[in-house]
Amino acid sequence: MAEAATNASLFERACAVTPGGVSSPVRAFRSVGGAPYFVARGEGPWVWDVEGRRYLDLVQSYGPAIHGHAHPRIVEAVRAAALDGSSFGAPTEREVLLAEEITGRVPGCDQVRLVSSGTEACMSAVRVARGATGRDRVVLFEGCYHGHSDGLLAGGGSGVATLGLPSSAGVPAGAVADTLVVPYNAVPAIGDDVACVIVEPVAANMGLVAPAPEFLPGLRDACDAAGALLVFDEVITGFRLARGGASAFYGVTPDLWCFGKVIGGGLPLAAFGGRRELMEQLAPLGPVYQAGTLSGNPLATAAGLAALEMLDDAAYDELAGRVARLGAGLTSAFAAAGVTAQVPVVGTLVGVFFVAEPVTDYAGARASADTGSYPPFMHGLLDAGVALPPGAYEILFPGLAHRDAEIDSVVEAVGEVAARMAAG
Repeated sequence: MAEAATNASLFERACAVTPGGVSSPVRAFRSVGGAPYFVARGEGPWVWDVEGRRYLDLVQSYGPAIHGHAHPRIVEAVRAAALDGSSFGAPTEREVLLAEEITGRVPGCDQVRLVSSGTEACMSAVRVARGATGRDRVVLFEGCYHGHSDGLLAGGGSGVATLGLPSSAGVPAGAVADTLVVPYNAVPAIGDDVACVIVEPVAANMGLVAPAPEFLPGLRDACDAAGALLVFDEVITGFRLARGGASAFYGVTPDLWCFGKVIGGGLPLAAFGGRRELMEQLAPLGPVYQAGTLSGNPLATAAGLAALEMLDDAAYDELAGRVARLGAGLTSAFAAAGVTAQVPVVGTLVGVFFVAEPVTDYAGARASADTGSYPPFMHGLLDAGVALPPGAYEILFPGLAHRDAEIDSVVEAVGEVAARMAAG
């Protein structure tokens, strides 16, 4: 009889055939120490590893599982779609339905094109901006993460920050020669050579950093004055922060959007979109080329439609209430234990920083990571059966499957872990 797989044995096997043993770097636990657990299955707010241990999951695939794992309605939608075929290389009705659903929720976004990842969405939106303006320079913000295309890796958050990389080996100097990295929450000077400014309207790849009140309106005004385009990277905030995403939440309308995570219902799907005249720069109508064999995949569009159909205003109100409960509970738990921490909450988003003052930029996020508090915090909770992202620059992803009982159990576990941290 074959020996049952363990987390350790699977990681050893994975390291032999996959760089670092993982398909995405942060999963390797390098920044927090130890070895990863291998998930066997998930249901609602829970995941089980291959050894049978259950974790209350606040990773939730880094955002897509807003309804929890294996939601019956999404599972059934994917099952039904799979029976008809998984890929055709031809248009399908669900592509149209999903595009209508997205544009119907986001005022000012007239058209979208479906792709398979947030990296593709951001890369393509920038290409459209360059093609439409005839300019090359792109402005982005330190600590934001827009995927791993060459020109957008400079100064990135998420895994780039977690691994302590300024960019990436293999990126030629020419690829970033027209990329300008500036501090988050400060409106930069925009020259007449700038094609676009791309920004996470709520920074969620360096922990959770809210935009200052004047930041997003200031970017809109600066781009308008310079003839540059404003691009909102809403891969995380889109359809999680509000029904219409961050642009609706803050009342600032960009020229182009990038969406991902939630719109795929847990399957690989993303989109970029914007005003009609900009999107019509794309082939076959215009000179900007972009393509993808699996773009608009039938299984992913089925999952995405099912996920979005369940996200009405009541769902967002419910999720905001859960996140507020979690944020208040974590703040109280840290204070009771005597652990210095900030717990920022922005609508349905929540994060944790181990610093005394609110974090407003990447320097503050880095200072929190440099305290070294996150690894023992994360491992302490993992030991208590609560799974957090294995990196200090990620946020927490409670979803609609996390009921009050689950939220309260997380708060209780944080209190116990924080007390141990305070005691050394």
